[in-house]
Amino acid sequence: MSKDRQVEIFFDFISPFSYLLHEQLHRIPSDVEVKLTPVLFAALLKHWGHLGPVEIEQKRLFTYRHTTWLAEKLGIPFRTPDTHPFNPLPYLRLSIALDNTHEVVSEIFRVIWTNEFDPTSEECWNTVCSNLSVHDTHTLISAPAVKESLRSKTDFAIEQGVYGVPTLRYNNELFWGLDSLEVLLDYLETPELFNREAMTRLKHIKDGTKPAND
Repeated sequence: MSKDRQVEIFFDFISPFSYLLHEQLHRIPSDVEVKLTPVLFAALLKHWGHLGPVEIEQKRLFTYRHTTWLAEKLGIPFRTPDTHPFNPLPYLRLSIALDNTHEVVSEIFRVIWTNEFDPTSEECWNTVCSNLSVHDTHTLISAPAVKESLRSKTDFAIEQGVYGVPTLRYNNELFWGLDSLEVLLDYLETPELFNREAMTRLKHIKDGTKPAND
């Protein structure tokens, strides 16, 4: 069956919300192609001048509690790593080197987010590589083409207006965050969703942080 519709998902393995979203991709209609695009979340934050959720001390613990609670509600296996945040670069580059298939992305996410591994440890890395049956991974992820691909994917995401992960992109519309999956599913079912008066007026809301014109 030909899939004329495509949803692109921008994600980073560092993000628990990206993992929880990935575990629900089966909810997207089967006639929609799902394209997985790894990006470096830290680069998005730097570009837009944002702090990550766990960089705000008062938000850090709640984020961990929220995702743990949410995973239980959704019935998704989940364990926040003992070290977080961590450097996701090796995992992002490995995913790219292995063509970002759903199987590869799933394996990396699940090893990191369901086991008692420190994601920066050799044990975690070796488990991922063993489960994926890949060898000489240092050469694999150090390839200039792989590094450039991650940079270009991140730059592309920024150009599209992506400011956080996960973000879903469909029909040039962005749906940010795990809970936006519900909005996307409605939008796929009802393409005129954003054309309703209650939605169209939102583009004209005045920015109260800017001085009014004289």
